[in-house]
Amino acid sequence: MASIFTKIINKEIPALIVAEDNNFVAFLDINPVAKGHTLVVPKKEVDYLFDLDDNILSEMTIFAKKIAKSLDKSFDCKRVGLLVVGTEVPHAHIHLIPFVSESQMSLAAPKLKFSQDEMKKIQQIIINNI
Repeated sequence: MASIFTKIINKEIPALIVAEDNNFVAFLDINPVAKGHTLVVPKKEVDYLFDLDDNILSEMTIFAKKIAKSLDKSFDCKRVGLLVVGTEVPHAHIHLIPFVSESQMSLAAPKLKFSQDEMKKIQQIIINNI
């Protein structure tokens, strides 16, 4: 059965995509712990990040770097952190989280709520800074 990320990749369900190429897609997390919290996902459905082919993993990191640089420009943050947990969806992914405090780098942190209009504005800011 296809993961929810595969359904996003296949455009079967909507997502606020900020970047996409032949191998990867980046979109806003629907339960963000920080403004701009973005997920980077390979289009090939593999459950565990470290089971990805070395070339794909390398390319994914470079793709994520481009998104992280945009997040850094887009939001007032100390850094953009990278978090790999990967148990909530059985599809390899990276969380990119702009943070001021390291406590924001926890998926157990309180989730932020933004309206759909606010999320679309966040999406556009990120796209404009790529």
